[in-house]
Amino acid sequence: MSLLDSYDQYDAMGLARLISDGDVNEREVAETAISRIEDKNPALNAVVVPMFEQALTSLEAGLPRGPLRGVPYVVKDLNVWIDGVPATNGSRAFQDFHPPGDSELIKRLRRAGLVILGKTNTPEFGLNMCTSPELFGPTPNPFDLTRSSGGSSGGSACAVASGMLPAAHATDSGGSIRIPASNCGLFGLKPSRARIPLGNDQAEGLAGFSTGHAITHSVRDSALLLDVAGGPMPGDVYAAPVQEGSYLDFLDTPFTSPRIALWTEGFAGEAVSPVCQQVARDAALLCSELGCTIEEAAPAIDGHAMRKAFGVLFSGNICNLMGTIAAMHPDEDPASLVEPITLACAEAGHNYSAADYAAAVLSIQQTARTLGQFFTRYDVLLTPTLANPPLPLGDISMQTDDWPAYLRRLLDELPFTPLFNATGAPAASVPLGHDTDGLPIGVHLGAAMGGEATLLRLARELEQAAPWHQRQ
Repeated sequence: MSLLDSYDQYDAMGLARLISDGDVNEREVAETAISRIEDKNPALNAVVVPMFEQALTSLEAGLPRGPLRGVPYVVKDLNVWIDGVPATNGSRAFQDFHPPGDSELIKRLRRAGLVILGKTNTPEFGLNMCTSPELFGPTPNPFDLTRSSGGSSGGSACAVASGMLPAAHATDSGGSIRIPASNCGLFGLKPSRARIPLGNDQAEGLAGFSTGHAITHSVRDSALLLDVAGGPMPGDVYAAPVQEGSYLDFLDTPFTSPRIALWTEGFAGEAVSPVCQQVARDAALLCSELGCTIEEAAPAIDGHAMRKAFGVLFSGNICNLMGTIAAMHPDEDPASLVEPITLACAEAGHNYSAADYAAAVLSIQQTARTLGQFFTRYDVLLTPTLANPPLPLGDISMQTDDWPAYLRRLLDELPFTPLFNATGAPAASVPLGHDTDGLPIGVHLGAAMGGEATLLRLARELEQAAPWHQRQ
């Protein structure tokens, strides 16, 4: 049996083991992954900037002997700099922008031995939970081409769920790792703020909301990728709590049953579908069977204040970005460069004062303090990941200039994920359920700042108790 026939059986670590044992070589794996992308991508539009020639050239030059040597990988085309490759951010405004070199994140991924085969689709500037940018077109859900793969890391999740690759890079400013992980039946961990460098070497993204990591099939792949990519950079404005030892090694330590708080209602009264609530309750029951202590409880946060702050901080940052775009394209109409909702978001930012921005920051900081106090009593907060199963493709469109209505719709679909961007604490979506149509539904696990090891260890127990890898 050729590797092409058995490729789906392996996660990233499994492929790395085949290569290190000499059962296959790096080129055979890369060519198999390229073949999968060429076969599946025309229908899915997940990989929008192929890098096949560069990848094969890197094999000829020889790969570092890292723990993932020869494993194929793709990175999200949002604020990720790769030498010689456009960094479009899903926008016409940046389609001709070529960064000056590899970012630190890319250097770390390359040192681990990963072979980067391309960049994946994302909505313009990550401003949607569906992936349908004007620049590249939509990326559907591989389980149902009429549904959304999620966003803003929809291309990465689609690539992994469809079997193109075992894992992919993703970023998250309001749920953008966890949303597509939930929609596509994958594991998606958003690390603590500053755990992993941003892909463009900036010290902060979207007022500290942004971070990056990966979408994977297996928990162990996520742990290893956190090991190889994690760590501070000189000049960081935030510092993640230090983790002693390897995240991968921590998966094999004795399981200490955590105290879990279960909550299925939106923090600002958002409606959550009965099926998503039930999947979370079923997951809590499974955790209880694993020995965890379960209580219904929620942090005493002001969900309405968090939604308001979210709008102020996002629109203020997009307003600033539009100033950069105007400087890059002084003779062009902004409406020809960005999508309508991006302009509307920036206009909203003009209407806020510096005092409004400062008040939003203070509100978010108080939310972080409240959540931190909550995690002195509980180890994990378990909720649904999303309010609803995967939405119809194009259901939330950026072809509107009504920013307040657009933002309300987004946040109504995301009752839980933005809390962990606002506070910087880690969270993950675990693929433990499905709706009556068989579409994946994720369960959301959050922990205290620096608590990635707790989430990974619990997710590993859940993965072993209710394996999700055969649900393709």
